[in-house]
Amino acid sequence: MESEPESEPESAAEAAEARFHSRLTAFEGKPAATGGRAKDKVNEPMIRHWCEAMGDTNPAYTGPDAIAPPTMLQAWTMGGLSGHTDRSSAYDELLLLLDGAGCTSVVATDCEQEYLRPLRPGDRVTFDAVIESVSARKTTKLGTGYFVTTRMDVHANGQPAGTHRFRILKYAPGPKRPGPAKQPARPRQEGHPSRPARPRPVINRDNQGFWDGVRDHTLLIQRCTACSTLRFPWLPGCNACASPDWDTVPASGAGTVFSYVVMHHPPFPAFDPPYAVALVELAEGVRMISNITGVPYDKVRIGLPVRLEFLRVDDTLELPVFRAEAG
Repeated sequence: MESEPESEPESAAEAAEARFHSRLTAFEGKPAATGGRAKDKVNEPMIRHWCEAMGDTNPAYTGPDAIAPPTMLQAWTMGGLSGHTDRSSAYDELLLLLDGAGCTSVVATDCEQEYLRPLRPGDRVTFDAVIESVSARKTTKLGTGYFVTTRMDVHANGQPAGTHRFRILKYAPGPKRPGPAKQPARPRQEGHPSRPARPRPVINRDNQGFWDGVRDHTLLIQRCTACSTLRFPWLPGCNACASPDWDTVPASGAGTVFSYVVMHHPPFPAFDPPYAVALVELAEGVRMISNITGVPYDKVRIGLPVRLEFLRVDDTLELPVFRAEAG
């Protein structure tokens, strides 16, 4: 009579990992913050700054009956550079435990928000947070680690206002890949035969018309045919009235630098840092991100007048960029 095959015994490493994960999950349900208080009441200046940064002109966020943009939910609970004093010891202990296991790096991965009532100027925001879950060990391109999810319940004047669920990956960085051997500096030249190709834009049915215009050296802006609102980037529907119907208008090509950053790091093989990337406000009122040409990166300034031109990158790619106008 044949005996049943014995199951393969659990390895010592697997057993150790199971014990460690059990220590991690013991933190589930413990508070991450208790009785937290926003440093400021909901207020008009923060709402205005947010809307200006996001380019959001929804009239619901201005005037005597203004509400705060719902997506600002987390902004009211953040501690700023000085931090918060209401974070629990349990959350710190969990992070220290992960640090001790070599998971010393952290990256935010995603968040989910639920809005229960609008926030209005003058509301006092309070919050409580709980460690909701700690995943089993996961291997990612960044390295191996654990996803830690916290849930924050936000109140306004003591009434539920929303829920913010936030997830991070605490991980041990993987081994660094050997980089290419350093080469002598070479002149900046688009389409250089030895340089890796620049990333290709993702073209789909929603933005095909924009790239058709670029091919013809025309920068096309979508216009809602129901309410005449201009929009950029291209979207399948109007964010002002929700109409799906639209046509296009060609941009004049004039614009100004609304904001910009100078890219130094991380290096990318297809680009030669440092270089300027700007948010350009077109004369028509919409904004788009592009490169600034015609001036050194350290001469780009907010308010700098620019003019549209088209840059031939290689045989298959042409991009709209903006050249600084002579002052």
